[in-house]
Formats: sequence, structure tokens, C-alpha cells
Amino acid sequence: MSDSPLIRLADVSRTFPARSRQGAQVHALDRVDLDVAAGEVLGVVGYSGAGKSTLLRLVNALDRPTSGTVTVAGREVSSLSERDLREVRRDIGMIFQQFNLFGSRTVWGNIAYPLQVAGVPKQQHRARISELLHFVGLADKAHAHIEQLSGGQKQRVGIARALATSPRILLADEPTSALDPQTTSEVLALLRRVNEELGVTIVLITHEMEVVRSLAHRVAVMEAGRVVETGDTYDVFADPQHPATQQFVSTLVEKGPPPRALERLRERHPGRMVTLSFRDEQASPADVFAAFIERGVEFELVHGGVEDVRGRTFGHLTFTLRGDEQAVSGALAHVATLVEVTGQEAS
Repeated sequence: MSDSPLIRLADVSRTFPARSRQGAQVHALDRVDLDVAAGEVLGVVGYSGAGKSTLLRLVNALDRPTSGTVTVAGREVSSLSERDLREVRRDIGMIFQQFNLFGSRTVWGNIAYPLQVAGVPKQQHRARISELLHFVGLADKAHAHIEQLSGGQKQRVGIARALATSPRILLADEPTSALDPQTTSEVLALLRRVNEELGVTIVLITHEMEVVRSLAHRVAVMEAGRVVETGDTYDVFADPQHPATQQFVSTLVEKGPPPRALERLRERHPGRMVTLSFRDEQASPADVFAAFIERGVEFELVHGGVEDVRGRTFGHLTFTLRGDEQAVSGALAHVATLVEVTGQEAS
């Protein structure tokens, strides 16, 4: 990846006028700073109304900021004329939640459309479309009509269409929200190939943390028009800082048992209950188990698990510990030098 950002939003705000005389202005984006490196996959997450889609529209200049600058491949797109923007947009592909395909065209015709708009000579269409159909696994569907396709196949056509002009950037707006889990996995695997084999930079808008965990190198979390946290996807999942990020991550990874579950666990499992948080650069669960065994402390795993983010692991495991109080305290003091320990409470 290049050190120079391929996309940069600098102090960007976007305000929409009030819908009525009595209404207030809508601040869709509020002084956003965000860089995207060439060759990376950035996942932008946030709930409805956080400003994700507005951010995406500013990158391809379908909308313009109220203040601040948006730079793509060294060009400030927020100040370009429509004529110059056509050249920039040729370098940006777009895929959508609801596919946005032409029902009146075949699969071949849908992929041909951006080539026609870009003025690519017709004699070059056949080779490019055939190449893309094979890449997305739809060579046998070239002349099928859109209504004959499954949701996953439609999204594959959408990806092929977005790649038609060989863009450097792919903007993906909730590309898996309309798909079932199995099809989602297949589409994410295809997008991973787009990034790794073709070197395309991807900005992925989603509210699904599983999608981010599977695909993104980095994540930006948005709330009320602001980017409240950014970082390496592994670091954000393993140690989320902002409350909004913690809420998103908790949909996949619980740091400890929720209150009701904790009460039930305490009823069934006597002893001191603790949660240990592991990261792959720290001690392993086996190291912790050895520390308990050496000190004669009985331990039982009652909650939690180990997660994988792009080949790196972390986890939150809750144990009950039983034995001599001094031995338990000594074991925990040692374990606290190895991993994070929380919730040291006797039941």
C-alpha cells in the first residue's frame, strides 16, 4: 500500500437545508477527516443516519461538501467541473445494496453499459466483458435476463459492471444487506479477490460488523455525522474505545456475560468469576491455565470464545476459580501480568 492516501477527506462538513421554515438544518457530516490508502479495504460502519452514504456520495462527487475538501487520486473533486468529473468517475466503480441493474438488459448488456458511457470502442467490449464474466463466475449467464438471476448472481453482475472500466476505487454501499449468510460469504470472497488480485481500493459502507471483520483492513466508525473512531480492524475489534464502537463490536463479541446471563452463571458455578481478555501478541490461554494449575487453583470456563480477524485471534473468556483464597489471589496477580483481567468477584 502507498503511504500517500488515494482518498482524503479534510475537515469535510455537509449540511442540508431545513425541510420547512420551522425545521432545523441537517448536519449529515460534521468536520470529517478520513484517509484511505491505495490498495486497502476500509469499512465504514454506523447506524442509519450516521452519514455513511453522504460520505460515499462526496467521494464520487455525486454531492459536494458544504465545507472542507475531498481529494481523489490527487485531484480535489469537490471543485472540478462536470467535464473533469467524468474522467475521475471512470476511475471509481460503485455497487449497491439493491443491485441497481437494468431489468431491460441481459447480464452482458448491464456490464457493457459503463463501457458505452465511457466511450470505449465497441470492438473492445467483447474481450473485457468476457474477462469479467469469468472473474465473477457468471460466464454461463452472459445472455440471461436479470429477473432470472438469484440475489447473489445479481450482485456479481453489479460487481462486474462496477469493474468494467478498470477503476482504481470501488465504492460499495451495503453490498450484502439484501443477501442471505451463505451468499454474503461468497460475495465477500469475491470482493476480497477484487482487492487482492486486481489491487482495487475498496470503501465499504455497512452496518454489519461481520462484513467488516471478514473483509476490511481498517474500520471507521461514524455517529451523528462524525468519525468517532478509526483503526486497524483487529485493534478496533479487540479493544474498541468509543461507546458507539463498543456497541457495534458487542453484536459479535461480548467482553463478558450480559447481566442476566451473569446471574444465572453465578447460581450454577460457585467461585470467583473473572473475565480474561486475550490478544495474539500476549500470553495464550494455555499459559493462563498453567498458572492456575501450578498454584492449585481449580478453574472452569463458563462463557466466551476466541475470535479471528484476518488471521489474528483475540478472545474474552470468563472463568470461575475455586481454591485457597490466597492461592486464587496470587494466581490472578500473576495472570494480570500476562493478560487483561476484569470482574474479579466472588459468587
